[in-house]
Amino acid sequence: MSFDPSQGTVELAPSRDERFVAPNLGDWAQAWRSFSWEAARRGLEGLPGGGLNIAHEAVDRHLARRGGHTAMRFLSATGARRDVSYAELLSLTSRFADALATLGVARGDAVFCLTGRVPELYVAALGTLRRGAVFCPLFSAFGPEPVRARLSLGKGVALVTTPALYERKVRPIRAALPALRHVLLVREAGDGAPLPEGTLDLNALLARASTVRAVEATRPEDPALLHFTSGTTGTPKGALHCHRAVLQHHVTGALALDLHPDDVFWCTADPGWVTGTSYGIVSPLTHGATLLVDEAEFDGERWYRLLQEEAVTVWYTAPTAVRMLMKLGDELPRQFDLSRLRFIASVGEPLNPEAVTWSARVLGRTIHDNWWQTETGGIMIANFRSMAVRPGSMGKPMPGVEAGLVTRLPDGSVKEVTAPDTVGELALRPGWPSMFVAYLNEPARYQKCFAGGWYLTGDLARKDADGYYWFVGRSDDVIKSSGHLIGPFEVESVLLEHPAVAEAAVIGVPDPMAGELVKAFVSLKPGMAADAALEKALLAHARKRLGVAVAPKLLAIVPALPRTRSGKLMRRLLKARELGLPEGDLSTLESPA
Repeated sequence: MSFDPSQGTVELAPSRDERFVAPNLGDWAQAWRSFSWEAARRGLEGLPGGGLNIAHEAVDRHLARRGGHTAMRFLSATGARRDVSYAELLSLTSRFADALATLGVARGDAVFCLTGRVPELYVAALGTLRRGAVFCPLFSAFGPEPVRARLSLGKGVALVTTPALYERKVRPIRAALPALRHVLLVREAGDGAPLPEGTLDLNALLARASTVRAVEATRPEDPALLHFTSGTTGTPKGALHCHRAVLQHHVTGALALDLHPDDVFWCTADPGWVTGTSYGIVSPLTHGATLLVDEAEFDGERWYRLLQEEAVTVWYTAPTAVRMLMKLGDELPRQFDLSRLRFIASVGEPLNPEAVTWSARVLGRTIHDNWWQTETGGIMIANFRSMAVRPGSMGKPMPGVEAGLVTRLPDGSVKEVTAPDTVGELALRPGWPSMFVAYLNEPARYQKCFAGGWYLTGDLARKDADGYYWFVGRSDDVIKSSGHLIGPFEVESVLLEHPAVAEAAVIGVPDPMAGELVKAFVSLKPGMAADAALEKALLAHARKRLGVAVAPKLLAIVPALPRTRSGKLMRRLLKARELGLPEGDLSTLESPA
């Protein structure tokens, strides 16, 4: 199918603000042609004998030159603030690795973490990697069953959690986890309550542990990170990544996020989501930057205040959060000084064009969207700081990443799509360092992701004549109506242009004549009344912008839309509820919308 570019392309020129350092990536085309992973590898230190360890690259190698520099700044929900230098982080992570060794946690064993964004989570992540074990973060909002499923699939031998989370979410399922030998509790200072049976006090363990535990001599191909993604069935997928992923995290931090050593970097993602680990822990630390960690949940005014008071220079957030800020209006951000903010990026789902232009107009900075997946482990396609932004576009491939569009053929092979503005499945040539190496215990499922020398992402996209990629939708989300293939994102973006709409999601519902009809679900901005007149106005707006063939025929105004905790719309859940089908894995659902 072909895309009709009759609307034209809006382009926002790159910032030329002389107050800021020059971009790490200058000319994209030249960088892409000349890039080599072998040369990029020299930007890391490595271990003797060719080994590689994420914790060493994130912490140890900075000790000589930046030991006193603030590595992490933790802001608690109550307002307390704690700075941790690179030297202190080395000591803390060494203690954690030593404690694991004392407990008999070996190389390759899985260590899980079920906490909020507290310092112990970050120490556990880097300490686990230092030990050579595999780190797996979990959302603290998970219920007992999602926790049990992931610990069971990952054969977790150790779990870091809090007393409250243990009582509510782990104790009820502990007997069903025979592999779980150690539960380490993060307790408040001075907590004298008796420890639950079968648990250990993490602080006490760290106090007794050595501060000089050497990094395990891991190889690039040794397993390091395990991230679970929700499936359409009740079984989550466990994507496994190796220590070599740190090279991707480092390079993309420099080129896609424009990180410099003196940056204050804020990634708002929880480490329970892959972004919160790859770019909320590893990437900024490999650059020797200061990572801001906020324990509190979203609060628009608090976020603007943090950007001002902490002098954040690079901010990485989710499209959902951007739309929530937009919902609060244009006047609030103007009360704060955001002049130190050099670069804003987003990820999680496509960023609607309206959000990009809003940011440029209100925040004075263009948001640079990028695209990647849990499976890719790091950023694959990005809007770079030195490159003009086309609102709604994913951008161009990272240097070192070859992207293309393909069509799957009936015999299981694929055919490359080369005509501009023609939709195909986004595919990547394997070989980048952070590519996942397995779906845990599911080799057949893993092999189905590859065909014809490509990794098949399951996302549909188009590429314009200038090489910018544009997201269309998940292959299973695309709507087939009266011979037209309609991408939900295009329809949702147009609905978001209407001043009454805060959020929008689009699905296809069966129709005996058309095959499917486009149905839209929208939530409204504060002060907007949901009535038949507004529904009619929204449908008319969509028809005017999209045409009768593409615009929704049906529309429902709802209080909220179902999303994952990483901010992605759960269209499949809307469709399941609409059609009375099984809802599948809901463990990552943000709230019972």
